[in-house]
Amino acid sequence: MLTTDFVTGSPNWLDLGSPDTGQSADFYGAVFDWEFQSAGPEAGGYGFFRRDGATVAAVGPLTEEGASPAWTVYFRTPDADATAKAVEQGGGTVRVAPFDVMEAGRMGCFTDPGGAEFAVWQPAAVSGLERASEENALCWAELHVADPTAVYAFYRGVFGWRVADMEVPGMVYKVLSTAEGDQQEASFGGVAPLQEGDRPRWIPYFAVADPDAVISATEGNGGSTLMPAADVAGVGRMAWLADPFGAPFAVIRPDQPAAAA
Repeated sequence: MLTTDFVTGSPNWLDLGSPDTGQSADFYGAVFDWEFQSAGPEAGGYGFFRRDGATVAAVGPLTEEGASPAWTVYFRTPDADATAKAVEQGGGTVRVAPFDVMEAGRMGCFTDPGGAEFAVWQPAAVSGLERASEENALCWAELHVADPTAVYAFYRGVFGWRVADMEVPGMVYKVLSTAEGDQQEASFGGVAPLQEGDRPRWIPYFAVADPDAVISATEGNGGSTLMPAADVAGVGRMAWLADPFGAPFAVIRPDQPAAAA
């Protein structure tokens, strides 16, 4: 289960790259009841999505040349520079070398050997998200790549992740856990085979009380439905969506409901 008791390799930050942060803030405010809070004039337009006074995600203008609107999942590391070396040694790419984000922490941006982009966060003043696995907050991170086995081996080398294969209709789904703790309790995400016509990427899942209502709010505020709501036995009711700029995300009402915020 994804929590805010961050350990090495666990998702500890999430942000959206947007061509119009104001419009994105309006959209996610309508869909998830998030409020936008600027990180300050020195942050270049970057700011936080907050719910009930707690940070659940962040948003900033697109900064990398040729980048498309997308959510980026960050994983905790005690040493961003050492992680960058491990990424390169494992066949990944360092897109943005580690750098300090004022007094908040240190980050770096990478691409795994399967082509999916991700980032790391080395905490300092900011440890990470303040809510997880609660209503309208991040609860799962899912990787879609052409060769799940090979790409998992890369992440195992970088973060020490463990994996448990789960048989689902039409595929083998790899459930990911951090290196620490009980494997089932430490699970935070999964790896699925890339679907035809899709591109490699990490998809954030947000816990919601009513996926169908979120679909209506998404479509009513300029977003779109990529995969209609469906019930998955033993998992929950889920849907894939995209915001007005095309950044994909998913929502799920777990079979074991997330705690209300």
